Amino acid sequence: MADSSFDIVSEINLQEMDNAINQAQKEIGTRYDFKNTSASVEFNRKEKELTLIADGEWQLDAVRKVIVERMIKRGVNPKHMDPQKIEEATHKTVRQKVKLKDGIDREAAKAIQQQIKDLKLKVNASIQGETLRVSGAKKDDLQAVIAHFRANPPKIPIQFNNFR
Repeated sequence: MADSSFDIVSEINLQEMDNAINQAQKEIGTRYDFKNTSASVEFNRKEKELTLIADGEWQLDAVRKVIVERMIKRGVNPKHMDPQKIEEATHKTVRQKVKLKDGIDREAAKAIQQQIKDLKLKVNASIQGETLRVSGAKKDDLQAVIAHFRANPPKIPIQFNNFR
């Protein structure tokens, strides 16, 4: 009998992210505390990057909170957000770029692989680019690995797919 397997991935649903940004833009446009301000958010889908613009850092935090709320409602994990440094922009405003992390980098993959080894189950985890393939003879062992990561999630958002 062939080994069963599944993949651990870190993917962002760009369509749901787009919907969350559109909802956040509507809320920013109608909220009283954002009236007559330069508060806005732009989404560059190709480069997977957000640009937050506001009059001050306190307003930038409020814009980020609105985006995080919308992401959670749309089922997008806010851990995908990687905020860059805040910089001064024109017309006395501040701007912050927020990169959207997609895929599992090498260090995170090795950390996840080590966690799987520490479980002492008869499974094998191999790094394949930006995904991690976990295979084993028993499906119960694979489900134990999934249960472990659901109970103790790593620092990056992960999903499980291709369970065979």
